[in-house]
Amino acid sequence: MQDETLDYNSTELFSGGINPDNLPQAIINGKCTEVYPHARLRVNTIFEIVEASGKQTAYTDKHPTYDLVRGPSGKGLTVGYFPEVAATANTVNATIAYDQLHVDAFLDWIAGEGKTPANSEIQGAGLTTTPTLFGGNFQAVNVGQKTSGYTNGTLNFTAPLLQAIDFVDKSLGQVVSALKAKKIYDDTLIVVASKHGQAPINPALYRKINPALIVPATGVNISFVTTDDIALIFLEDQSTLETAVQGLMKATSTLQIQDLIYGPRLTALGFGNPATDPAVPDIIVRPELGVIYTKVACFVSGSGLKATKFGQRVSTRQIAPTVLKVLGLDPESLEGVRAQKTRVLAGF
Repeated sequence: MQDETLDYNSTELFSGGINPDNLPQAIINGKCTEVYPHARLRVNTIFEIVEASGKQTAYTDKHPTYDLVRGPSGKGLTVGYFPEVAATANTVNATIAYDQLHVDAFLDWIAGEGKTPANSEIQGAGLTTTPTLFGGNFQAVNVGQKTSGYTNGTLNFTAPLLQAIDFVDKSLGQVVSALKAKKIYDDTLIVVASKHGQAPINPALYRKINPALIVPATGVNISFVTTDDIALIFLEDQSTLETAVQGLMKATSTLQIQDLIYGPRLTALGFGNPATDPAVPDIIVRPELGVIYTKVACFVSGSGLKATKFGQRVSTRQIAPTVLKVLGLDPESLEGVRAQKTRVLAGF
């Protein structure tokens, strides 16, 4: 596969969705059942609420596991489109080509008339019109930050990062033009936000640790471990917790560990109790911190909104209840909103 192109026939890019044979199983209502990602959620999603109101939804993202936006009911998407980003080379040019798939999906959905990209995973009956709620992501800026980032000691964008940002900007322009051509721009709320910050401003602080070193360091049998900005460790036998912790402590320097969260402290911090909840890890590993962006941007655009900049602290979790309010639906129908007493964004 060339950096600037995609193999549209690749079974890695379009795998056909999640293979049930590869899913974990659990006893549900006395029956051994495959557990899809959406079934892991403990609260409902905005997509479920919009679908339940009789409207249609669509979403595109980077892995088939984004099936999770369907929510616990499994009924939250009319269309899901999830080409696999791991089938793409880790370069800005290749990722822009990949992101174009998502842009094309947006444009298809806006066109309405049931139009949707080939290789979509249709979860419901299929689109019959422009979906009331649709969204997706861009990966190019993420890759630009990871592979190039910023000019040393400054916040100046490197050329590849600027290229990625320019692509996203032009793509959003295409979306706006399509909404106007469809004559639904004035009825549309557009939200642009980041999931998280990414690259260290000071490249000297950027360190990569081989995640394969974590399991041997524990000295015990591990059921599962996932690593990224942090590491989550699930033990085969919870009686080996102290042994695992001591092993990790001895490897603090090698693994660049800042903190280990486990035992009563893990539960007290609100992560849950691994003794009673299999979804809670036994150990959370926090690595040493570099200098990273810990704030993310959030832009909201819509007809009738006055151009305003809000300086107070807000959270990405406020976006979903805000969208529901704009749609005339009850933000309190989100279980997470009720549990966390989340408010809509300022200005709404």
